[in-house]
Order: sequence, then structure tokens, then C-alpha cells
Amino acid sequence: MKLASETKAGLWIPIKPSLAAVLARLEALSLEPGFAAQCRLALSRALRPYFEAGAATTLAPFPQEVELANLYLYADFYPEDGQLTLIEQLRDVITEHIPDEERAWLDPLKHSYMDLVEVIPVEGEGAEKMISLRSLGDARKFRIPGGDFSKNVSAGLVLLARLIHRLDEPESDEADLAGSAIVLSASDGQALYEATLAWRREMEVVSGSFELGEWQEFAKRYGHVLLWNFARMRFAALLDAVVSIRYRTPSGQPYLYALALYEHHAFTYLAGGLSEIERLEPEARLQPNGTKPTAAESQAMRQWVQRETEAAGQVSVTARLTLTPTQLMIECNSREHLDAIKHRLASAFGFSLHFRGDSTTPPTRELSEADLARDEPLSLAITVEEDQALLASFFKTVYLEWAEQDSPALDGQTPRHAATMPAGRAKVAALIDEIERNDLGIARTGKPAFDYNQLRTHVGLM
Repeated sequence: MKLASETKAGLWIPIKPSLAAVLARLEALSLEPGFAAQCRLALSRALRPYFEAGAATTLAPFPQEVELANLYLYADFYPEDGQLTLIEQLRDVITEHIPDEERAWLDPLKHSYMDLVEVIPVEGEGAEKMISLRSLGDARKFRIPGGDFSKNVSAGLVLLARLIHRLDEPESDEADLAGSAIVLSASDGQALYEATLAWRREMEVVSGSFELGEWQEFAKRYGHVLLWNFARMRFAALLDAVVSIRYRTPSGQPYLYALALYEHHAFTYLAGGLSEIERLEPEARLQPNGTKPTAAESQAMRQWVQRETEAAGQVSVTARLTLTPTQLMIECNSREHLDAIKHRLASAFGFSLHFRGDSTTPPTRELSEADLARDEPLSLAITVEEDQALLASFFKTVYLEWAEQDSPALDGQTPRHAATMPAGRAKVAALIDEIERNDLGIARTGKPAFDYNQLRTHVGLM
């Protein structure tokens, strides 16, 4: 996900010392105590998607996004408390001498605007070559000075940047970029442009006015919307990257983190039906030590798997169904896969299965931007400890709720209620013993996933 990687999307462009001095003066003014509230307002407006997400996301704006937001504050933002704009304060309030070479930048900067520009074939050779650009908004062409940074800028790419045009020569096609830019592919640049046009059309419909102006006027007034839409593209790319993560076991097989548990009282009927469901293959259950179960154990537990061929040609188990005398457990490699199997089971068996709960959240991992910037889907190996923790969390939730639910193995009584009667008490104890013997954690990690004494205590057996 390149949109998540500063090293791939962010670009710093050297600027002239006199412009750098002007920007430093504007920054100093923006940090004055009397302007603090307006500064916060402007930055929260320019970087609104990040402020709205708050602590709910680990995605932070690129330094270049922050710099473009600062330039919005310096050149586009009109304070809402009646103060002069920062450029007006610097230009019109005489508190210190400003050299002419710096003052010459004030009006061009005041009239500058954010734009999306496509890089077109360059002219000249070496560090002094000019880079030719064309605005996606109005197709205006202009040139900027080249330099070492231009090795990261090739024809076809799109830059999100602030343009400073020469006001003393209106016909000139020369301009400057104000220090920072976001580099986008041609397709991402076009998507950003179209998203901004869609926002503009929506604003025009809502306001009933079609007077947002030509592109340059619109970009001057609403250039920060380009920043909004870029941030939203980053959030969407982050979501896509997370969704496409491939979770693996230490041996490289798909990790079956999506779980569901059903209760039943129809072992023979379900075993026959599962054997007839398309794409499910019976599988001999292996003990954690690799040995096969005894004949009696095989009759008390049956397994079916679904296999798929992955991109590399490897055939892997992507779903497993385990049937015990009183439960059906499903393990899948994704939420979507689990949902599909649950629908097939509901269609095949209806009310013979009693749903007890599911879990579709994989183990939590803190991912770096480098992880998310990979061109290929990210693979994460899940440790035995992580698997044990996931199973423990799932079964703790399911079994503590199970005590209060009508159980088909107890003639429709809840385990807690049945345990209050002598005959029912023995049935509940035997049922918990049977569930413990078939604990899913033993098959997956060699250790029980749940302390069943907690369940015995919960229903009143201890």
C-alpha cells in the first residue's frame, strides 16, 4: 500500500532562501498566543480526516501533508475572529524590516493555491533541467526548476502541491512549488481529482449555487479538500492492506482464525449430511503428537476439511469442521469464508444446529508503514501462544454464556437449571467432561483452550 508509505509518497522540494525566510516568519506569527485558536481551527480543517479518526487509528499524516496544511494556514485561511490573515499581518503591519527579496514573495504566495499537476516529459539534462507540469484541473502548463529531487519525479506521475506563480509576468509559464509535495501514480491522481470534483458537485447541489468558480478560483478557496480526499484514500488503502493480510501458521499453512461453535443432539444425522456437502472432504483426525485416534475416539469425533489451491500452486486447508457428540466447531481462514459455510449449514440442517457464538478477529499485531507499503499481500505468521490466546478468549465468552442457554443435550434445559436437580446434575457433569475431552485447543496447540473447572463452577457443580 504505497499510500501508507512516506518514503514512496512524500517529496521534499528545495526552495529559495528568501521564500524559506518568508515561510519562517509566517510560522512565527502563527505560533503567537493570540493566534493559537485560529491556528488550531485551520489545521483541524485542512487535516480533518485525521482529526475525525482521533485515537481510533494509527495512521498519521505524512510530514508533507502537515506542511501543505501549514501552507493552507499561511496563504488561504481567513481567521474567523476578525484578525488579518497571516500574510496580511506580515505585509501590512510594520513591526520589523523585511528585505525586498522576501517581500517580493508575499503577493505571489497570497495568490498561490493547491493543485494536482501531472508531470509531462522534461526538457534539458542534468540538475538544472526544467520539469514540465500540467494541471489536471484546467490543463494549464508551466515549468518548475529541476534539481536532485527530480530523480523521484518521472513523466506520468501526479503531484499534490502548492503552486506559486510569477505575478510580475502573467504570461510566463514558470512557477515554484512551495517545498513539499505528495507523489501519486497516474491512477491515484485521477481518482483524487475525481473525488474532489464529486465533492464540488455535491456542494453545488446542496447550496443550489453553481458559482464555485473556475478551477484556479476553486482550488484557492477549497484546495484543502484535496488534502481531505488524499487522507481518505490513505485510510481506504490501509483498510485494503489489512483486509488482504494472509495469516499463516508457523508451518506456512493458512491460519484458521475465524471460528464458530454450534450445539446439537443429532450426531448421526449431521455426520451423514456433512459427508454430502460439496467441497467438504472427510479427514482423519490426528492427535497433537501426530498419531491417529483410536476407533472409539474416531466414532466420537469426525472432521471434514475444505481445500483450495493458492496462487503458488500449494493446496491448503482453508476450512475445517469438527463434529463431536454435542458440538460442531468451524474453523476458517477468513470472515467471508466462515459466513459462506454458516449459510450452507443453515440451508442443510436448519434448526438441528443451535448457534452458540463466533469470532472473526485475528490476533492483534502492530504493523509498520513498511509492512503496509508492500506491493504484494502481507503474510503474518501466528505463534502458538497467539493461537492459544485467541482460542481462550473465544471459548471463555462462549462457554460462560452457554450456561444460561437451552441445551439440546439436556432436553432443552439450561445447564445451570439442570445442575440444580440430581439427575440433571449428572448429565451436566458428563456433558462438560465430553466437551473437555474434545477441546479444540488440544488439537491445535496441544493444550486445552479453556479451564473447564471455571465452567463447572459457573453452573454450580463445584
